[in-house]
Amino acid sequence: MTCESRGGEGLGSGVGVRAGGGAVGWSVVEVVVPELARWVRERFGVYRHHVLATVRKDGAPRLTGLEADFRHGELWLGMMNGSRKVADLRRDPRFSLHANPGPGTDLAGGDVRVSGRAVEVTDPGQVARYAAAVRPPEPFHLFRAELTEVVRTSTEPPYVVVETWAPGRAPRTIRRTSNDPARQEE
Repeated sequence: MTCESRGGEGLGSGVGVRAGGGAVGWSVVEVVVPELARWVRERFGVYRHHVLATVRKDGAPRLTGLEADFRHGELWLGMMNGSRKVADLRRDPRFSLHANPGPGTDLAGGDVRVSGRAVEVTDPGQVARYAAAVRPPEPFHLFRAELTEVVRTSTEPPYVVVETWAPGRAPRTIRRTSNDPARQEE
């Protein structure tokens, strides 16, 4: 049986939403949905490399490896100088970042993904502050993630549990089994 619940009123009310259609920095996610944020951050912290999806020039998806970093209340995406993902994000800043699921199929800690827009950071002071803390191979490109969706998928037998949040909307949890009818909504 499919079960759905929504978080309390006011969560995701848009407080702290940046200009540009409802994208927020990581610090807002931590304030509005702290438990989901904790799961997501922990899951990304288990492995160093993750999978970034960008949009190619021809509109096709591109999947590439990426190191993501939570620091100074933001989610940072650092990239090799001149990489294709840099060109993709400069042309179309939309992205999804999927945490490395690791070996096996047990979904320990859940399977997490964030989506949004990548904003290139060109301020020399911000880039230097990041470089001093992280010590990436230089030269590099730095993007700050402005999030439009946060998702965690986990299991609570017999259910698959999908927790989602988007700025301006209440958090939502859906519990499904493989015997449930397919969901028709997006």
